Amino acid sequence: MKKVHFTLQGKGGVGKSFVSSLIAQYYVDKGLPITCIDTDPVNATLVGYKSLNARHINLLDGSTVNERGFDEMMEQVVADDTNFVIDNGASSFVPLSNYLVENDAIQMIQTHGKAVVVHTVVTGGQSMMDTLKGFKSLASQLPPAANLVVWQNEYFGEIEADGKRFEDMQVYRDFRDRVMATIRIPRQTSSTFGKDVELMLESKLTFADVAGGGEFGLMAKQRLSQVRKTIFDQLAIVV
Repeated sequence: MKKVHFTLQGKGGVGKSFVSSLIAQYYVDKGLPITCIDTDPVNATLVGYKSLNARHINLLDGSTVNERGFDEMMEQVVADDTNFVIDNGASSFVPLSNYLVENDAIQMIQTHGKAVVVHTVVTGGQSMMDTLKGFKSLASQLPPAANLVVWQNEYFGEIEADGKRFEDMQVYRDFRDRVMATIRIPRQTSSTFGKDVELMLESKLTFADVAGGGEFGLMAKQRLSQVRKTIFDQLAIVV
């Protein structure tokens, strides 16, 4: 069954586009069909990954919801015989979330033979509470037809409060029956692994771009291949 992956989180700058790119890269790596759509009206980051050939659809006209844009995207999602990754920006988080719920779009997609997976990011550091609120909002509003995947992005710090890890927090315990899987992006050593990932993201390169290009040295390529394996091994259960 083909799948439609939405990446949704109301907090900006927490790695949503990185997550979307990782999902798309996994499909490409496995030789599976994938179409990427970037709906971020402010920072169309996914479009910057040239090898992913993402299409940009603006779901907002200024501060006004572009209903035609939403409808056209849904038409393509249902009609095209491929998997989809749809990256969404923080500014259009509420409009897209409301559209999916109010129009029963997730059930509609499923009725046309595709599964829906909603990915959200929870991060450590100063944005932790905001991202936990975003997770709670999605978990409480999304219909049962949506499979929810939580990405624990430790780039900004460990996801921990009052000595509790994410899986022990009340917000997760309240909604764990809604969560299909959790995927951990481990915090890397800043001077080596972390710097390599940072440079890869700044250059909008995929793991395959790095492996086949000359921008990174031998050991940097080796470290990034380890990061790729860590994440792809976890992705296998949701893709």
